[in-house]
Amino acid sequence: MKLQCDVEVVHRMLPTFGMKSRGKGVRAVLSIGKHVDKTTQRTHVYMIICTAKDRAGSKYKLKDNIEKLFTWFVEEGKATVRIKEPAVDICLSKADANSLKNFLSAARLADRGSDTSSLPLATLTPVRAKDVEKPKKKLTIISKKDYPLTSSFPYSLEQLQVSYCKLSRVDMRMLSLKALRKLDLSNNHIKKLPATIGDLGCLAELILHNNHLESFSEALCLSTLQRTLQRLDLSQNRLRALPSQFCQLRELVNLKLDDNKLVWLPFRISRFSKLKFLSAAHNQLALLPSGFRNLSLENLDLFGNPFDQPNPLDHTIHLTFPLSLQELASRAVVNLRVPYGPQVLPAHLCRDLEFSKACDCGRACVSFFIRAAVSMNLHQVSHTVVLVDDMGGTEAPVQQHFCSLPCYSEFLDNGLQRGGR
Repeated sequence: MKLQCDVEVVHRMLPTFGMKSRGKGVRAVLSIGKHVDKTTQRTHVYMIICTAKDRAGSKYKLKDNIEKLFTWFVEEGKATVRIKEPAVDICLSKADANSLKNFLSAARLADRGSDTSSLPLATLTPVRAKDVEKPKKKLTIISKKDYPLTSSFPYSLEQLQVSYCKLSRVDMRMLSLKALRKLDLSNNHIKKLPATIGDLGCLAELILHNNHLESFSEALCLSTLQRTLQRLDLSQNRLRALPSQFCQLRELVNLKLDDNKLVWLPFRISRFSKLKFLSAAHNQLALLPSGFRNLSLENLDLFGNPFDQPNPLDHTIHLTFPLSLQELASRAVVNLRVPYGPQVLPAHLCRDLEFSKACDCGRACVSFFIRAAVSMNLHQVSHTVVLVDDMGGTEAPVQQHFCSLPCYSEFLDNGLQRGGR
């Protein structure tokens, strides 16, 4: 039975001599196995610690020799084994939690002298050099011939790039890398993302540039990526739309959507309160959602989209007189910020409330409104703006909603007054 982790062996007599331990572990392989005592010719169970400098290892007899096991932080991959003779504390860290638990259970059985025949105990031997190498945190593969087909990815990886390997799907072995913070699968042939990418609880960067993606699933938007994902690159794919739940990825700081076939940006885009870099050049955007006006960006690129020329007089009216009771109640829920959910309201009403619009007056409208498009200078939402067209423009049409005829009329009057000055 073996365990890979960081180990520090602390001699408990050091303080007596006025000395301190280093307080830092080294990469090691711990094994529990059988060893023949040359003096008595009897076989005992030992724990051996092998490092890069000491591959032969240091042995510690286990039977009746463990004073205590400290396991308060075992879920974090940490534990301490206190040995009676010699008087040392073996401090373990950076271990896989499940493997550590199994290893400590085996050590406890050996200490008690229990029958260990059911445990996978072999004769202790020196380890190979590669077994005690420092855990690899970064791996780059940019050629199909270098792609591992028989071996697994190092469990300790925090950054993984696999590009130009013609992958048609995400390798499920990647999704077991729980420490992964950056996953770069750019320049492949991936058509669909598995929902289990959302199980990567540390993932902050997901790079999918130049693939064949046609959709981004709702499941991913509702996964742990909501709390971790800060950079997302979906440029040069085949996306035509993004799900309404896309704006649940509220930790996003950098979002790239260039060179797709998007006709509309997410309606709830204003929820991206931390977004600083947005690029959606060369899509099929005709106008921007109303929530776009609430963004606060550092850099914005919308070049190469077929934006419509806005005309405030060209409007769509979805109003009834008087307003329905459902509309009045829905507006009151939004305006008063009344909590709601599927436990108190039917699902279709919750969905309607999720898509409520904000009028110029600050009040909400849900299913009944007047819709028009107005021109907005993009410098209002971004410090740096890439020109929208070859004519040097930085304006784009933004959809706007009005909760009533008076609000729409006031908007038109203000526009005419500004135009007359």
